[in-house]
Amino acid sequence: MRLIYFLLFLGLTTTFLSCKNEDKKNSDTYLQWSEYLGGPDRNHYSQLNEITPENVQNLEIAWSYKAPDSGQMQMNPILANNLVYGVTATVQIFALDAETGEEVWRFGDPLKAWHSTSRGVSYWENGEDKRILGTIGPNLYALNALTGEPIKSFGNEGIVDLHTGFPESAKDKFIISNTPGTIFKSLIIMPVRLSEGADAAPGDIRAFDIVSGKLVCTFHTIPHPGEKGAETWENKDAYKNTDVGGANNWAGMAVDIEREILFVPTGSAAPDFYGGKRIGQNLYANSLLALDANTGERIWHFQFTHHDIWDRDLPAPPNLIEIERDGKKIDAVAQITKQGYVFVFNRETGEPLFDIKEIDVPDSKLPGEVAWKTQPIPVKPKPYSRLAKDLTENDLSPYAENKEELKTILDNHDKGMFAPPGLNPVLLLPGYDGGAEWGGAGADPKKGIIYINSNEMAWTLQLEENNASSVKGDSKGQTLYNINCASCHQKDLSGAPQSNYPSLKSIQDRLNKEGVMNLITSGKGMMPGFPHLETDQKQAIVSYLFGDEKKEVENSEVDIANLVPYKHTGYHKFLDSNGLPGISPPWGQLSAIDLNTGDYLWQIPLGEVKELKEKGIRNTGTENYGGPIITENGLLFIAATKDGYFRAFNRRSGKLLWEYELPAASFATPSTYAINGKQYLVLACGGEKLGTKKGNQIVAFSLPQKKED
Repeated sequence: MRLIYFLLFLGLTTTFLSCKNEDKKNSDTYLQWSEYLGGPDRNHYSQLNEITPENVQNLEIAWSYKAPDSGQMQMNPILANNLVYGVTATVQIFALDAETGEEVWRFGDPLKAWHSTSRGVSYWENGEDKRILGTIGPNLYALNALTGEPIKSFGNEGIVDLHTGFPESAKDKFIISNTPGTIFKSLIIMPVRLSEGADAAPGDIRAFDIVSGKLVCTFHTIPHPGEKGAETWENKDAYKNTDVGGANNWAGMAVDIEREILFVPTGSAAPDFYGGKRIGQNLYANSLLALDANTGERIWHFQFTHHDIWDRDLPAPPNLIEIERDGKKIDAVAQITKQGYVFVFNRETGEPLFDIKEIDVPDSKLPGEVAWKTQPIPVKPKPYSRLAKDLTENDLSPYAENKEELKTILDNHDKGMFAPPGLNPVLLLPGYDGGAEWGGAGADPKKGIIYINSNEMAWTLQLEENNASSVKGDSKGQTLYNINCASCHQKDLSGAPQSNYPSLKSIQDRLNKEGVMNLITSGKGMMPGFPHLETDQKQAIVSYLFGDEKKEVENSEVDIANLVPYKHTGYHKFLDSNGLPGISPPWGQLSAIDLNTGDYLWQIPLGEVKELKEKGIRNTGTENYGGPIITENGLLFIAATKDGYFRAFNRRSGKLLWEYELPAASFATPSTYAINGKQYLVLACGGEKLGTKKGNQIVAFSLPQKKED
C-alpha cells in the first residue's frame, strides 16, 4: 500500500516562479523562542531546563502586562533582542521588556479596532537590520524591531497589501492573515484566511522579499491550465475565481532549513459544504505540499480529504520530527487533522510511514453534487478523538437532564464515516474545529513523540435549499442578511451563542451603526469580512438589524441569480439542556503518541467543567484551543482550556504537576525563553471565546528569586 501511494505522489508535479536566495539560516537550537511555535519545525519544543518536574510547583507570576484593549488573543509570543513580541486583541503589535513586561513600543491605530484574531508575528534579522513582520487587516507590515517604526523601503511605505499577486477578480475580496508568515532566508511566505463562501479569493501561496516587500513567487493551489493537478477539477474555469476559491494555507507552515523544503498544509476549496461547482478531486485543497523552498517546485504532496464537503481544513502546521524504524533514523513530517488522525510521511519522499487505506464512502444524494468515492485513513496511530460512527445511546452524557431528547437527536442524525451533507442532518464528530485545532501539536523532535490536545464536541451538519424563496425578505437589507449572515446568526437573529455565534437581537444596545459597519467589512474572530458588498448594501443590512430600514425598498436590487443551490443551515453543537456536551466525557483530551510505533503512551482528560467540579465530578475535560509546549527535561505546559487554568504535566506519564487559575482563559499557545539565566513562561490571557470573561493580560511565570546568603 505504501508503494502505491509513493508512486501516486511522484506522479504529479507543478512549479511556481523561482525563489532563489543565497542567505543561509542556522538551524534552531531550541534554546530561545524566536519563531512561531518555537522554531521552523513547529514542535513547540525547548531545551531550557531551569524549570524542572521537581520545582515546577514553585512557579509564580514574574510580570504581567495589561494591554489597552481586551478580548480573545490567540497569539504565541516570540523573543528576540531581549524583547517579547506579540499582538493585542485588536491586533496592535507590541514589544515588551522580557524581564519586566514593560511596554517598549506598540504599533497600530488604537481608534481602529481590528477584531480579527492574530497568532503573532515573525522576526527576521540581517546584521543591524532587525524586522518584525505582522499583519493588520489585509496588510503586511515591516517594522523596525527595536523601535516599532515602519520600514519605509518595504512595499509601499512599510506596507504590502495581501491582495498583491491575486487575480483581478479577487482585488476586493476578504483576505487577512491570522498566522505569522514563515521565514526562509530573506523570504516570508504568507498564510492567508479567506471567505469560505462562493466569494472566496484563491488560495495562492505567495512568497515576498523581506527587504523590499516585492512578490517573489506564487504557487497556484487551484492549478491553472497546463499545470499538473488541473485535471482534478471538472470545472476547467475554477482557477478564474468567479465562483470557486480557497484551497488556502491559513494555519501556517513548517520548513526544513537543512533540506530547504517548505511544508504547506492547505484548507478546503470554497464554497464549503456544497461542491457542485467544483466537481472533482480538487487538488491541491486539503493537502500537505512539500515544496522546494528555493524554487517552489513541488516535491510531493498528499491529499487528506478528496473533494472536501465537510470543511476538513488542515488545522495546524505539521511537525518535523525524527523517528526510528527497523533500527534506522528517518526524518519525518507528521500532520494532525480535524478528523482525529495523525498522518506520518518520509520528509524527503512523501512515502507514508504507516499504511494508509482508501475506504469507500457514501455517495451524495444532492442534485449536482458528486462526493468522492473514497477517503484516506491511516492504519496507525488510532484516532485521538472519538468518531461519530461509534456513538450509541450509551455514549450520551450521564449528566444530561434531557436524555430522551438527546437520544432522539442521535437517532435522527446520520453518523456514518464521511456521511455527505444533505437535507437531512449529519452528526459531525470530531466537529468543525476538530479533533486537533489551530493550536497545533507539540513534539520531541528527536524521540518521535507527539503531544496533541483535542476536542470531543459533536456538531450538526445540514444543508437547505438556497433559492429566491428561501432568502427573499421583506426588504433589501433582510434579503442581504439572509444571504450573507443567516447561516451563522439565524434568520431570526437569535444566533447560536453556545457555538460562539452571538445573537444579533438588540445589537443596538452593544454597538453603534459605525461599529456594525466595520464588523461587516472587516470581520471578527471566526466571522469573515464582506468587503465585496457595496456600501449601500452594508448600510441596508445595518438598517435592517437596527429596525429602521424602509421596507418599500425593492428586493430586485439584490442579485440572487448566482446563489449556490444549497447552503449550510448553521453551526450547532450537540448540547444538553444545560449547555454541556450531549455526549459523555471526556470533552477534551491530551494525548502522547509514540510515532516510532504508532502506539499511545498515555491519554488523559484535559480541563474541568466548573459547575460539575463543584458537585464533585472531576476530570471531564473541556473544549480547548491553543497548543502545548514541551521541554526536553520532561514537562508539558498547556493552558487552552475553557476553565481558564495553566497546567504543567509530566510529559512521560501524563501526571498533573501544577496548575494555576489565570486572570482570563488563555486560548493560545505559551512560549518559554531565558534572560540572564532565568527561564520564563509567557502566555496571552484574553478570554472571551466559549463564553468566558474577557481579559487583556500577557502573563509571565518564573521560579522565585533565590535568596542570597
